[in-house]
This record gives sequence, structure tokens and C-alpha cells, in this order.
Amino acid sequence: MKKIILATVLSASPVLAFAAGGHGPAGCGLGTEVIFADANEWHEHVLAATTNGTSGNQTFGMTSGTLGCEDANGPLAAGAQQFIDGNMDRLAADIAVGKGETLDALNEILQVEEQDKAVFVSALKSNFNSIFPSNETNSSGVYDAIATILAQDATLSKYVS
Repeated sequence: MKKIILATVLSASPVLAFAAGGHGPAGCGLGTEVIFADANEWHEHVLAATTNGTSGNQTFGMTSGTLGCEDANGPLAAGAQQFIDGNMDRLAADIAVGKGETLDALNEILQVEEQDKAVFVSALKSNFNSIFPSNETNSSGVYDAIATILAQDATLSKYVS
């Protein structure tokens, strides 16, 4: 009997620890934030947790800091300055060619809307020499240059924080 109680407590610990972060018993994710947002019954929490876990959206939410998982502090939730600091070489390569995963991730961090992504990428690519004026450019300079470019464009100025 003691083993059953211990196993129950140990298996519930991760859920309880996550719930302590302000999340309900289902944790964060699409199931909790959208599909079963008003869950009050135990079976609704089970369905929300199942949705979060089986579809992979909870992992995405924790990584990106979305779907109610903002407090997970995933790599994309850290902010543009910190992202640029850790990915400057790859970001430079992506901006130079106008496409790539690192540039896509920056789009996500800045929450650039789908209809503005082409303008965003084009603005960065055409201003590559302003963003990366030398090999000694640091991430703070890159961030400031990108913010300046965005602020000067009527379509993109809404993405400057």
C-alpha cells in the first residue's frame, strides 16, 4: 500500500510543480488555453492535459513562450536581444540571403504577422550593411540597427518594442 501511495505522489509531482506556477492541473498548452479554456470538471482537465501532451503543443508552447507557457522561459521567450546574442553568425547569414531558420525564429520572437514577413525580410536584407557594418559588430549594435530599421518603416514600426 505504501508503494502505491508513493508512486502516486511521485507521478503527480511534476503536475503539481507545474500547477504551482499558476497553471491548472492540465498545465499549459492549446488544450488548456483554447480548447478547454473554461475547464471546471476533472474530465475536462484530463482532456486538456491529453490534448497538451499528445499533440506536442505543450512542448512548442514551452519553447516559444506561447499558449500560456510564458513562464517556462524557453529559448524563444527570452526576447530578441538575447536571441541575437546567441545566434548572431547564423542570423547574419540568413539576413544576407533573405531566408533561413534563424530569421524565421526572429520573426516569431518579434511576432511579425504573416502579411508583413516579406516586408520584414526585405528590409533586413536590403540593410544588411547597416545591421552588420563590421566583423566587430556586437549583438547590441545588431539589435539597435534592426530596431532603427523597423521604426523607420510604416508597416514594420509596430514591431519595435
